[in-house]
Amino acid sequence: MNEHSFPEDFVWGVAASAYQIEGAVAEDGRGASIWDTFSHTPGAVDNGDTGDVACDHYHRWSEDLDLLVELGVASYRFSVAWPRVMPDGRTVNQQGLDFYRRLVDGLLARGIRPLMTLYHWDLPQSLDVGDAGGWLSRDVPARFADFAGVLGKELGDRVPAVTTLNEPWCSAYLGYASGEHAPGRTDNALAYRAAHHLNLAHGRAVAALRDVLPANADVSVALNLHQVEAASERPEDVAAAEHVDLIANRVFLDPMLGAGYSEALRRTTEGLTDWAFVQDGDEAEIAGALDSIGINFYNPARVRAANEGGRPFPGSDRAFFADVAGPRTVMGWPIVPAGLTDLLLRVQRDVGLPMHVTENGLGARDVVEAGAVHDPERIAYLRDHLAAVLEARRRGADVRGYYVWTLLDNFEWAWGYDKRFGLVHVDFADQRRTFKDSARWYAEVISRNAL
Repeated sequence: MNEHSFPEDFVWGVAASAYQIEGAVAEDGRGASIWDTFSHTPGAVDNGDTGDVACDHYHRWSEDLDLLVELGVASYRFSVAWPRVMPDGRTVNQQGLDFYRRLVDGLLARGIRPLMTLYHWDLPQSLDVGDAGGWLSRDVPARFADFAGVLGKELGDRVPAVTTLNEPWCSAYLGYASGEHAPGRTDNALAYRAAHHLNLAHGRAVAALRDVLPANADVSVALNLHQVEAASERPEDVAAAEHVDLIANRVFLDPMLGAGYSEALRRTTEGLTDWAFVQDGDEAEIAGALDSIGINFYNPARVRAANEGGRPFPGSDRAFFADVAGPRTVMGWPIVPAGLTDLLLRVQRDVGLPMHVTENGLGARDVVEAGAVHDPERIAYLRDHLAAVLEARRRGADVRGYYVWTLLDNFEWAWGYDKRFGLVHVDFADQRRTFKDSARWYAEVISRNAL
């Protein structure tokens, strides 16, 4: 090895999620999800886009898996659409389950290791009924445990790694505080209740998986932990950064790692929530032992205490986003690769589990020109963030894999289809796939196992 190379067993992958690529939202018994409902709500998604067709991956999955072979990736991180497998959130739909069985078998036949994410935001709509439905309900964690048990029993003999939740911060805070994501609620207090029930669902899912998975299975969670920095050294800005670390990071890390909800978290959320929804025994259930942790990273978060033109941090009335100097993506996200190094070192220090970077990538407005897609900005972004991973490893972080977000241009949630993250360009009119320059570049990195 040299300073630009990765270890021989480093896992190279790409990631995707069900609602963003599958389409076929009303086929073979699939039920509606909260994202079906939300995307059809006027004004909720840019351009009125929906995931009704997306990349038509439900019908084109085999050719899409062939793209993975061409890239040379060792692993594919996909998610299971809960309403495809359990349309009402409770009852198994065999046709939906069979789709994922075909997908997993297709991956294995191509020599690609499946990493299965159970929840990437597509809660069955039937479980989100009334003001106390969805992740505000204590019933949903029980239903999720049932769902996890079914997937573990049916696919666990062929899926060596399972992630329970993807970015529960987004589900809780963007779904219930800021309203940017489904189900579109806008009450800070609700975000904490939703976060607790997501934690409880995670813990119960881990227990359900342990009951049915082989002993050597890897069980994890994928968190978009915030690399938080204060906008200045003023005590009030430092306090705002500490507040955000508690409500965005430690609200998940502490209970998942067995420490429960800290007194510091309870103090910093006074006036926002009273934590009365936490019942005896909940924290013990959340603390299921994990084998590894997934880290999703796109940019750091800079915050200040005063509202000086920045938007409020979701779920908070005392922290506001501050500008980060330097280049930005079309999403408006600052590009700071060193933030990934810092975050991985923090997770190594505080968590101590093996890590995979389970999402990292750049959104752009890519176009096909003369049959090619030139995306030098994405290549630079991926190169610099892989260098950040190498630096974190050099300094002691146990990072064992890296998954680009994402394989295909897809339905990018509230941003619709304009902002593209894929290594592969998708023409949504005819579903034609075109490798971008970044895909060729990534394939070369994988083949060399080095930058």
